[in-house]
Amino acid sequence: MRARPHNLPGNTVFLNIPYDDAFCRLYVAYITGSVYLGLDPHATIEVPSGRNRLEKILELIRSCRYSIHDLSRVQLDRTRPRTPRFNMPFELGLVVAAAEIDSAGEGTKGEERRDLRDSWFVFESMRHRLAKSLSDLGGTDPHIHDGTIEGVMRTLCDAFKRPSSNERNSVKGMMKTYRAVSRELKEIERETRAKSLFEPSVFRLLCAAARAASRSL
Repeated sequence: MRARPHNLPGNTVFLNIPYDDAFCRLYVAYITGSVYLGLDPHATIEVPSGRNRLEKILELIRSCRYSIHDLSRVQLDRTRPRTPRFNMPFELGLVVAAAEIDSAGEGTKGEERRDLRDSWFVFESMRHRLAKSLSDLGGTDPHIHDGTIEGVMRTLCDAFKRPSSNERNSVKGMMKTYRAVSRELKEIERETRAKSLFEPSVFRLLCAAARAASRSL
């Protein structure tokens, strides 16, 4: 495994979140909220299917300075055979392993080690559930968003605190950005002719719309 570069862009963030219709509103919230905070979001949606997909996902993960992992989708889906969603904890495992390997690398300074291990954040909708669903993360405090849009914005602010920012004003601005982007969803779907929001072209346009909306506030 190649060493992860320590000079990563300071605002890149990998969004490891569920792709399903019930999560659409929170999906848009994660994108708009992270953009409002000055972050540059990326996701596996950008990685094409085919051979070496896992390798490309890992490259994308390792190209981002931060990563967000929403582990709230632990329910069985409705399609037979009914199964839970394993992609999110699997990708979190890739991030944790890469961070640990890089932090133990030869010549890595103590300050850089701390930064690598503090670069990933776990989000959940329900308190205390992570201790049961993924007990190996004992000692990690997840950010609880309660399954709401405003909760996602609040927890993003908690994870990416800015010394000069006022949290209440940040959440207010993030909600305005979310509402502005939400009004453009139908136009984005028409323009891309996408069957869902979880397609590369839609993801890119959502990020662009969020940047435009946040600049206009």
